[in-house]
Amino acid sequence: MQLTFLGKEVILDDKVLNVGDKLPAFNLLNSKGNKITNDDFLGKMTLISTVPDINSDVCSLETKKFNRKADKYTQLNFFTISKNTIEEQQDWCAAKGVQNMELLSDSELSFGKSTDTYVSDIDALARIVFILDENSKVVYRQIVPEIASQPDFKEVVEFIKKVTNDVDD
Repeated sequence: MQLTFLGKEVILDDKVLNVGDKLPAFNLLNSKGNKITNDDFLGKMTLISTVPDINSDVCSLETKKFNRKADKYTQLNFFTISKNTIEEQQDWCAAKGVQNMELLSDSELSFGKSTDTYVSDIDALARIVFILDENSKVVYRQIVPEIASQPDFKEVVEFIKKVTNDVDD
């Protein structure tokens, strides 16, 4: 699948999770250094936002926007996954006041490789938004074609409203 990063073409594996796919096995680390696996996503609808680098302006803005949505849509878990280390993610959360959205470190690329969201051309995860049902099945996917751009937040929120039966924002 052809994407761009800062206008340059990069390749994303065509096997990236699609609507209807179940989340494969992987290992991530949370802010306390605890291992998080695909089983930890069971039981509650979940929004996963994968970003290349939490310290970039675009990724920072995206994560802050989803953090604000986490305040409103408490029936969903909200996670941002990046290759950043736990320490980098902790520093970012402290500096930005992010408390409702959990950042998960994929510094070992377990998630990126198992979900085919890793872009080797830029040594980072692609910018993708997934929404999973309570059984960890993908019910929504948005791949951002220009990795350095924001996702379509309006589309994501409209989908969340639909699945949560929310009528206002």
